[in-house]
Amino acid sequence: MVYRLLAIDIDGTLLRSNFRIDRETREAIDYVKGKGVYVTLASGRSFPSTQKIAKALKLDSCLISHNGGFLAKNVDDPIYERRISTEDAYKMADTLENYECHVRMVHERFAVGNQMRQKSQLVAKLTLSTGDPLFYPVTFTENLAEHVLTQDISPPKIDVQFFDEKEKESAEIYMKTHYPAFEYSSSSKCHFEITAPKVTKGAALKVLSERLGIKSHETVAVGDSYNDKDMIEYAGLGVAMANAPDEIKSCAKWITRTNDQLGVSYMIKEVFRKQMRSQIMHK
Repeated sequence: MVYRLLAIDIDGTLLRSNFRIDRETREAIDYVKGKGVYVTLASGRSFPSTQKIAKALKLDSCLISHNGGFLAKNVDDPIYERRISTEDAYKMADTLENYECHVRMVHERFAVGNQMRQKSQLVAKLTLSTGDPLFYPVTFTENLAEHVLTQDISPPKIDVQFFDEKEKESAEIYMKTHYPAFEYSSSSKCHFEITAPKVTKGAALKVLSERLGIKSHETVAVGDSYNDKDMIEYAGLGVAMANAPDEIKSCAKWITRTNDQLGVSYMIKEVFRKQMRSQIMHK
């Protein structure tokens, strides 16, 4: 099998636990790029944050951000975008503000969240750990629902961070019951993300691969979390990191090493370099 497209998740996959990219990983990505493989990033991060990582890797490709809600090479010219309407974002914010949680509307140009009066230190940590670069404006408001309505905000994604696991479970059950058409994914026990109906990384990868004229069986997707599940299932070779939950590993065709054990570069060497050698021998 000849693979022509490689989609890589960022956090927990491409990046080590210290949020750095290994030299070996950079070299492996450079190698497959040089062999004509289209390399993209597929992340739950905002577009500016995803683009920042792409620039560090010298990638000039279309990027999947906001869990599939925004697909673009540059922010001004999206190829594909699916948003939560202002009305739905207002209703969700109004509901979620009844819980003890931090809600953030993640737009491709800015983010806005509710201003919490308690647990200020933890909220500050959340603000600094979401992958938003300093040039990406993040503001806070006392009434997020009203702000969404008056500013006519229709975000590609909503992030919700809780301080208690049971509170998160209660809110998630309520949201899924009252807004069942929307997509929900989670990367930790006290967190979930919301995107518009049928918006996932896998759906965006399908759009990108079809645009490039690449069939699903010619794609490789690698990830570590629940928001990577359908992307891994869509790809001809779905790869799970060793640090992924068992549910994600069970739907993958191949399991690589952890993100702290050069999992991405190991996968590239094992899959793509063998592919290149096979092509040379065939010729």
